[in-house]
Amino acid sequence: MSSALPLPSGAEAPERQLTTKEGWRDFVGQVPKIPARLSRSEWRQLPAAERERYDEDRLDHHTRMLVIATSAIEHTIIVGSRLVLLNRHAISARRGLIVSGLAGTGKTTAITQLGLRHELTDRKRHPGITDRIPVVYITVPPAATARMVAAEFARFLGLPVRTRSNITDLIEAVVGVLTDTRCGLVLVDELHNISLTTRQGAEVSDTLKYFSERIPVTFVYAGIDVEKEGMFAGTRGGQIAGRFTLIPTHPFPYGTEWKGLVAQLEDTLCLLDHQAGTLRRLDRYLHTRTGGMIGALSHQIRGAAIDAILTGTEKLTRAGLDRVPLDYTAQQHDKPLSKKRRR
Repeated sequence: MSSALPLPSGAEAPERQLTTKEGWRDFVGQVPKIPARLSRSEWRQLPAAERERYDEDRLDHHTRMLVIATSAIEHTIIVGSRLVLLNRHAISARRGLIVSGLAGTGKTTAITQLGLRHELTDRKRHPGITDRIPVVYITVPPAATARMVAAEFARFLGLPVRTRSNITDLIEAVVGVLTDTRCGLVLVDELHNISLTTRQGAEVSDTLKYFSERIPVTFVYAGIDVEKEGMFAGTRGGQIAGRFTLIPTHPFPYGTEWKGLVAQLEDTLCLLDHQAGTLRRLDRYLHTRTGGMIGALSHQIRGAAIDAILTGTEKLTRAGLDRVPLDYTAQQHDKPLSKKRRR
């Protein structure tokens, strides 16, 4: 059975990003405050100022919600944690992990939850030690060059990146810091921005491989359909294919897990008049509307909950869910349902 995992909030410091050391630490360390669930009569009894604060807290709650531990997330955490242990005493040829699938299928959530689990475990093993950096998280920029990727590592660590800094200096600085701070896991997102068919893409791949050989860490990548974009083709691709385990992510079929995801998202709602079980009865409609995409499902439910608070309806209905526009991919899945409605 899936379970809800706390997703540390950036509400107190929304400018923080996971691609900085400070932002990642906020992600790991913060615990979201879940507002108390009040009835409408209890809400009315609050003074006006307190009602306003309560509503603002509920709006903030629905913007961030909770991460639902899907089977893909659980599998990524298990496989990734195993690889970290297997690589602990490896001198070279360390094995890694690639999470690949369509946009909106939970790839970034899966690898960041793996990173969260790894860092919390590291903190338990080394209590009170603050100079460790167990996890690094970067994203590959569009049209990335090797220097740009090295600079992303440096920026995460807070190292100066000057115009005159050459790639060798950046790499040596990054390797030195991550070795000294006992880094164990490197998360590289947006891997699809690397194309091995171009010279720049090949150089980026070589740079990441060099990092993996110099730093005793486990590398975990995530990207959109990377196996279909030539990531495993050619000599360089063959090396990646021989060292990395692939975890594919897919839209969820309509079934037991999907029903469980809808039920858990409904349990996190904080609305005055919502009737429990409403979304459970709409789980097939939600699947058709979102195409089984967990990202679209979360967006639709959270968006409808925010609308319910802002409009004062304070409950989710099919009409309210319909009013939340979804991404283009989900809209294509929804076309058969829309035609049926018109008929």
